[in-house]
Amino acid sequence: MSRIGKLAIAIPSGVKVAVDAGSVHVEGPKGKLSTAIPAGVKVRVDGNLVRVERESDERKFRALHGLTRKLIANMAQGVSQGFTRVLEINGVGYRAEVKGKEIHMTLGYSHPVVFPLPEGVTATVERQVIITLTSADRHLLGEMAANIRSLRPPEPYKGKGIKYREEFIKRKAGKAVGSAAGA
Repeated sequence: MSRIGKLAIAIPSGVKVAVDAGSVHVEGPKGKLSTAIPAGVKVRVDGNLVRVERESDERKFRALHGLTRKLIANMAQGVSQGFTRVLEINGVGYRAEVKGKEIHMTLGYSHPVVFPLPEGVTATVERQVIITLTSADRHLLGEMAANIRSLRPPEPYKGKGIKYREEFIKRKAGKAVGSAAGA
């Protein structure tokens, strides 16, 4: 049995979980989320616990069992507490600011970069170089953080660019200076 899939999901206070034909709906103080239930997986609500079960031990169903359980657990945590992702901007003159539902960034290009935020994701900028994204939907949040990072990924020589706060940039040595190239 899947070690993750067999764990019951505790429903936080203030969160409602509804299961209907083929989907799970979770509603809480931070928003509403829903996901489809794959064929071969059953979800049932027992009081304040959600249990995920599979119909057979085939490899495909074992994988979907743990995946479905984790998706529902992420939805329950997202609508009760929310998720946060922090990006850092490194580089001389690189900066960002939030204007309404858009992030305006100066990233060393000849033009400013405007990144529109989708519904459900909010952003704050501290000291013009730290972007904090928050959302109830973990998948959407990770996708937006990856899209922002891809605008100017960190380069290995000086580390200029946008990186995740916990990311480590492996640095390379530059050109050797002062060596006799022609001697």
